[in-house]
Amino acid sequence: MSKTILITGGCGFIGHHFVEHIFLNTTWNIIIIDKLTYASNGFERLRDTGTLNAPRVKVFTNDLSNPLPEGLKKEIGKVNYIVHMAAETHVDNSIRNPELFITNNIMSTFHLLEYARELTTLEMFFYFSTDEVFGPALDGKLFKEWERHKPTNPYSASKSAAEQICIAYENTYKTPLMIVNVMNAFGERQHVEKFIPLCIKKVLNEEKVYIHSYPDMKRSGTRFYIHGRNIAAAVLFLINNGKIGEKYNISGEKEVSNLEMAQLIAKFVGKELKYEMVNFHANRPGHDLRYGLDGSKLFNMGFKLPVDFNESLQKVVKWTLENKKWLE
Repeated sequence: MSKTILITGGCGFIGHHFVEHIFLNTTWNIIIIDKLTYASNGFERLRDTGTLNAPRVKVFTNDLSNPLPEGLKKEIGKVNYIVHMAAETHVDNSIRNPELFITNNIMSTFHLLEYARELTTLEMFFYFSTDEVFGPALDGKLFKEWERHKPTNPYSASKSAAEQICIAYENTYKTPLMIVNVMNAFGERQHVEKFIPLCIKKVLNEEKVYIHSYPDMKRSGTRFYIHGRNIAAAVLFLINNGKIGEKYNISGEKEVSNLEMAQLIAKFVGKELKYEMVNFHANRPGHDLRYGLDGSKLFNMGFKLPVDFNESLQKVVKWTLENKKWLE
C-alpha cells in the first residue's frame, strides 16, 4: 500500500516546491489543504508544475483556523505523514495586522494537532517553523535547535507559540512530532512581495532598490538563503532519517548581505543596480538585521544541498525573466 502525505499550504511558495519534490521522488498519494489566500495565487503554482490534475494528488480548499469538517476528514481518509507548512508569513503584514497572524498560525496548528490525535495510521507530524523564532543573530551567532526563543515581531511570535503547542502535544498525547526551523527561502514562483522577486522586478524596470541596512547606513543586513527545492529535499530526507521528538535546522549554504544579493541579481539581469540604504528598523521595529541557524546537526546526518546557492540564484533570475507573469 502506498503511503499518504497531507501537506498544508501546498499551493504556497515553499509548499508547491515540496509537493513537486514528493511527487517526483516518491509514489505517495498527496493530499493538499490550502485556504488560497492572495499568497497562493490560486492553483497557479501547481498548474505550472503539472501536479494539479495528477491522479495521486488531491487538493482541498479549507481554512484551518477552524476545525476540519467531518466530510473533509472522510475525503482525506488514512494519513501517514502530516507536513504543516500553511502559515501567514509576511513580517510587514504581521506588524500591520497582528491578529490575523496570531489567529491563523496558532489556531491552524492547534486544529491540525487535534485532527492528528484521531489518526491511527499517523507516523509523523512535521511542523514547519522559521529561523525568526530565535530573534536576531548578531555578531556571527548561529542558533542551535533547542536554544531559547526570542521572537521580535508578531509573525515570529506566532510561529514560536505554535512550536511550543506542538511540543506540548508530543508530550501529552504522544503525537509523533518533528520540527524544522528554516532560513530564507527563494526560488521560482515566489510572491513578488518578497525581496528577491521584488529586486528582479525593480532592476528590470530600472527602479531604485531599497536596501535594509544598519543605522549607520553603511552596512546592509544579511540573510542565509536556501532554494525551495533544497528545503523540500531536506524535509524528505528527515521524514526518512529523522528522529521523532527532535528539531532540525535547515540552513542556507552561505550568508549573503542584502546589498550583495541585489548586486548579484543586477548582474544576472544585466542591468545597473540603483539602490539606497535604508534604516527600516527605525520605523519597522521587528525587522531583524540578521538571522542565523546552525545546520550542522542535519548535515552531520549525511544530508547535502543538491544545488549550490550561486547556481540556484542565477537559474531563478533567468527563469523569472522568462516567466514575467510571476512579477505581476
